[in-house]
Parts: sequence; C-alpha cells; structure tokens
Amino acid sequence: GQSLDGCIATLEGMSCYINGPENLTHLHRMRALCDAIVVGANTVECDDPQLTTRRVPGPNPARVILDPRRRLAAGRGVFRDRAAPTALICDEALAAQTGPGSVEIIGVPCRGRRLDLRVVVQRLHSRGWFGIFVEGGGLTVSAFLEQGLLDRLQIAVAPLIVGSGRPGITLPPIRDLSQSLRPRHRRYVMGEDVLFDCELGD
Repeated sequence: GQSLDGCIATLEGMSCYINGPENLTHLHRMRALCDAIVVGANTVECDDPQLTTRRVPGPNPARVILDPRRRLAAGRGVFRDRAAPTALICDEALAAQTGPGSVEIIGVPCRGRRLDLRVVVQRLHSRGWFGIFVEGGGLTVSAFLEQGLLDRLQIAVAPLIVGSGRPGITLPPIRDLSQSLRPRHRRYVMGEDVLFDCELGD
C-alpha cells in the first residue's frame, strides 16, 4: 500500500494508515490464502504488526521475519503472542543464538549485508510453506523483486500525497525506460484506493 507519490511511510516510519479499510481487509484475505507471510525487520520495528487474519475468516499463516543481524528486541508481539508458527531468518553465523520464546531460528548465507533470498525461499519450501506472501516493507519487497523471486506484485495506491517519505519500490538505476518493468496487470477499485495486480512470473 502506498501514496500517489510512491511512499509507504513517513521518513520516521509512520504508515498507519496510508490506505483505507478495504485495503486492510484485502491484506488479511491475502494472509489467509498463504502458507507463510514474510516481513523485514524494519516493518516489525516500526509497526509491531500481528500478521494475523483478524478481519477475515481463515487460518493465520506462519510468520517469517527477516532480521539478518538479529537486532529486533525479544519483546515484539510476533515473538510473544503464539498466534501462529513464527520463524526468524538471520545470517547463518548468528543462528546458534537462542531465539525469543518458541520462535524458530533459521540461518541462511548472506551476500554482503543482505540475506541470500533464494536460499530463504528454499528454506521455507523445505518446511512445506509454498504459498509465500512477501508483505513488506519496501526494502524487503524490492529485494525479492530485484532477484526475480516474485510471481505477482500487488500495489494499492491511495489518494494521498506524503511529499517525502519511504519509497515503496527501490530498484537499481536504469538508463532507459525500455529497461523498466511494464507487467501485465489488472486494476481493482477498493474504496478510495486502486489496486494494481501485476503478473511478474511466466
């Protein structure tokens, strides 16, 4: 979910609520349809989300937190509430440290300061989690998109101009618009928002 000018939050990380209630309900439907939901450490740090299906019928997916450096505090809600199976994925060099509560710690190799996302996907598949919903934030979604690991991308645009804030999608610079992505897509009106459902895979 983002504003007209492509922001998902203010510079300080405040994002409640850029999009309307219809988009929030849709988000919970998407959670109910997947095996696992993936978010980055910044999202947990700023929003302390529950990552559950509170607004719709359906099971809570497994919750997967990408935290390469193990910087998140153990008191975050997703680590304590036991609402769903929860895994924290970090640099394999830090995986021997015990996790908060009943959280499973999964170590994967890093490339520089970033997790190897192809290995992340393999680790999730090995646990039987094949329907994977990368919910956010912008850096996490952008990293999966850059590495060609997304089959679909949904962006809900709200009639709001933030002016300065955290961007929704950030990819390496291109020289020409012919290098840009122009995916097949469908559009849906959701209250005041417009959802673009983009096909990225073959």
